Amino acid sequence: MYSRIRDLREDADMAQREMAKILNCSQRVYSNYECGDVDIPTSVLIKLSKYHNTSVDYLLGLTNVKDAYPRR
Repeated sequence: MYSRIRDLREDADMAQREMAKILNCSQRVYSNYECGDVDIPTSVLIKLSKYHNTSVDYLLGLTNVKDAYPRR
């Protein structure tokens, strides 16, 4: 899960500080999320999934389908 969150942030060409601002937390807290040092609250997982247009299931590694709304 943690590598997916990092990869999505890097794919968006964002610094941890920028993502932390979007999530309304400090860069240090966000860094802890990416490193797996702390559990990510459900509300933060939802914000991340909405921002990156993916599902919480994808973030958690329960599916490999990245797009929340795949093109048909």
